[in-house]
Amino acid sequence: MKGDIINVEAHHEEAAREIVAHLIQVIKDKARIYTMTVGGESGSGKSEISLAISNELKKFGIKSVILGQDDYFFLPPESNSEKRHTDPDWLGPHIEVNLDLLEKNIIDAIQGKLIIEKPLVDYNANTIETQTLDLKDVKVVIAEGTYTSLLRNIDSKVFITRNWLATLEDRKKRNRGKEVSDPFVEKILATEHKIIAGHRYLADFIINDQFEVTIVEPERMNEY
Repeated sequence: MKGDIINVEAHHEEAAREIVAHLIQVIKDKARIYTMTVGGESGSGKSEISLAISNELKKFGIKSVILGQDDYFFLPPESNSEKRHTDPDWLGPHIEVNLDLLEKNIIDAIQGKLIIEKPLVDYNANTIETQTLDLKDVKVVIAEGTYTSLLRNIDSKVFITRNWLATLEDRKKRNRGKEVSDPFVEKILATEHKIIAGHRYLADFIINDQFEVTIVEPERMNEY
């Protein structure tokens, strides 16, 4: 998303190194594009971990692309916020987020398409554009966002367990308008917490509050 701030720090890099170390051979051996998700609550570090993983993969000569769920909202940010205020049901996967389109973009990548078109949100302009991605030589697609653990065509899933109360400082750094001080937004985040609380059980890798990585089922790595 245009206008977003991503600050990759040492703890993000360390977590990414551990994850990539466990996956690198599987990724290299995969005949097609390898797919990953990084899920978690707002401000938990999804974008930072995803970028850190992408940077770590570069060290092995592996090219990746990141698909951010924020680009797949049906409405641009300001309009989506207004809709949330007027419609109490306007929240969650498939309601405000076009997960079907994100899934389609991932399937297109898996099927070997060299070019895909995806939405691109401009936060400051409150618009949604169309972005063309060149997938030539891309080996890994990383989808990051609150609800990405629900995506089906995924080889490995990462979930960050930090909740919205623990991410206050990170959300301040992101500096998205006045959302940090907005009681309504905090209520939304509390609801999102309930929606995705069980997503940790879909993950292959869990990252805790200290950014320590737990491999949930390491034996599954050989199945992909």
